[in-house]
Amino acid sequence: MANKKRLDPSTFNIPEDSIRAGHYTDKYFVRAREILKRDGRHPKVLMQIFQKDDVIVCGTDEAIGIIKRCADKPESIKIMSLQDGESAKPYETVMTIEGDYASFAHLETLYLGVLARQTKVATNTRRAVEAAGGKQVLFFSARFDHFLNQPGDGYAAHIGGAAAVSTDAQGMWFDQEGIGTLPHGLIAAYDGDTVKATRKFADLMPEPVRVISLVDFDNDSVGTSLAVARALGKRLWGVRLDTAGTMVDRSVVPQMSDFDPTGVNEVLVRNVRTALDTEGFGYVKIVVSGGFTAEKIARFEANNVPVDAYGVGSSLLRGSFDYTADVVVVNGRPCAKVGRRFRPNPRLKLVK
Repeated sequence: MANKKRLDPSTFNIPEDSIRAGHYTDKYFVRAREILKRDGRHPKVLMQIFQKDDVIVCGTDEAIGIIKRCADKPESIKIMSLQDGESAKPYETVMTIEGDYASFAHLETLYLGVLARQTKVATNTRRAVEAAGGKQVLFFSARFDHFLNQPGDGYAAHIGGAAAVSTDAQGMWFDQEGIGTLPHGLIAAYDGDTVKATRKFADLMPEPVRVISLVDFDNDSVGTSLAVARALGKRLWGVRLDTAGTMVDRSVVPQMSDFDPTGVNEVLVRNVRTALDTEGFGYVKIVVSGGFTAEKIARFEANNVPVDAYGVGSSLLRGSFDYTADVVVVNGRPCAKVGRRFRPNPRLKLVK
């Protein structure tokens, strides 16, 4: 990632006029810029940006795009930065911005927000990917947040190592289409007949589209998986287990003992795998989803649960990875609030 090509500023849907007018900026930054301009004061500052966790940095390309497109004199501003996908330690300088403070004071709210959001998604995704030990992690988070976040979230998940995203908007910055199985709604539209809905999907979708059947509609994932496999044969790529966290699958009930039997659990996955293998459907993959976190994935992998891919949703949007920006040098002299100081980072590269 250290040598990847940066996304061009034109990639991003940046409302330049509104940003320049300060509509998206904390008011005190807007007023700081106004005071400096009215007073004719143009200090050359070095702004230093960092955060306080071990992270996968993401959002630098969009942050740079905001500066280049919305600063008053972008050609006079010098930016040094890590690249999206690089790791950073707590308090390590991720980016510096050097130039006339009055030219970019109104942008701090925006570039810090972009960095915080995308770093959160990239870091959470990387942790899930590492826990999966080489198995695919599918980014299924679109329904858990505002739709306008999708391009940045999908890109951050891609940087974090997600194998696929679920919407075209999530993949638009890196030219990837969304993937997906048939939803419960389609099964319902075929009167609750999972086999019929899956067959229609297979018949009406083009051949390259993988057929992955959602098999928990009747809370009988073993029986439904076998029925779909018998009906579709080799056209069936996989089945997806998505049992709700308030339900116990029919196959698990006789085995209930000292484990949590609800949702998609280890016993359920093993039951489905065993049933498919016994009838000669060993080629059918198992995708699991519903409440998965990096920690749950790690437990599954430690116990050798026969999962082929993990669909992960809201857990990849949780937590906070907040960034801070400080002026640390003014007109060539150290000048920062007490407790802060310039922290040079030789890993930063000049943004051209």
